[in-house]
Amino acid sequence: MRFGIALGAMHPAMFLTAVEAAEDLGYESVWFPEHLVLPLAMSSSPFPGEDHPPIPPTTPVYDVFAYLSFLAARTSRLRLGTHVYNLALRHPFVAARAVTTLDLLSGGRLELGVGAGWLRGEWEAAGLDFASRGARLDEALEICRRLWTEPEVEHHGAHFDFRPVAFEPKPAQGPHPPVIIGGESAPALRRAARWDGWIGLSHTPDTVRAPLETLHRLRHEAGRAGDRFTVTVGAAPGSEADIEAFAAAGVDRLIVGPWSRTREVPEALTTFARRYLD
Repeated sequence: MRFGIALGAMHPAMFLTAVEAAEDLGYESVWFPEHLVLPLAMSSSPFPGEDHPPIPPTTPVYDVFAYLSFLAARTSRLRLGTHVYNLALRHPFVAARAVTTLDLLSGGRLELGVGAGWLRGEWEAAGLDFASRGARLDEALEICRRLWTEPEVEHHGAHFDFRPVAFEPKPAQGPHPPVIIGGESAPALRRAARWDGWIGLSHTPDTVRAPLETLHRLRHEAGRAGDRFTVTVGAAPGSEADIEAFAAAGVDRLIVGPWSRTREVPEALTTFARRYLD
């Protein structure tokens, strides 16, 4: 089992301290939240069945690739994850360039978590159609894949249209950084089955079984059952038995935040590492 830490679960003033501690203590990865903008009038939630937004509009938001590049320069081993990047809110040229730059600067340590987005107001503020976000994301991801792997790319689609372009350099990881799809909906799971992994919300060993069974079926139907695929979920394990149960269910990585207040982060990371990472 690999363990990552959720940077979104602490105050930004603790980010660097937490990341440096995580590297020293043996955590595998850190995961950075992302939004383009937060509208004052917010509704809905990424959590199924909930209508209240999990964050206020005054939440500090940073450019995810700029901040992860800074963290890359202060670390040498930790994987650097986006949790999750709203790729379809950007032109794929912008997204592919940012991804490539971070992957090269970090020596191939990027884990690209991507989602279709849940915040309608964010899309409306950007002048984009929220209803088409899934199709826009699928098209943007395919363009990015081609930019990362092909010497010349031309595309004429429903959302993006351009004549032949070159895109250099390529990412450090081949064929490209792992693309891990976030989301719990049926379209999100279908999308994840076509890419390199799935990143779920908070789960227990029992609740994670249903989406993993669906993913297994979808990947088998798509002929991708033998391809690389990483399962990442948020969790709050309370025992070694919980971790064993997650592993038995098919989870490869747990993103944890074993603290209740930001000031507790350094001690909580140490206590968790001594209990589970050693």
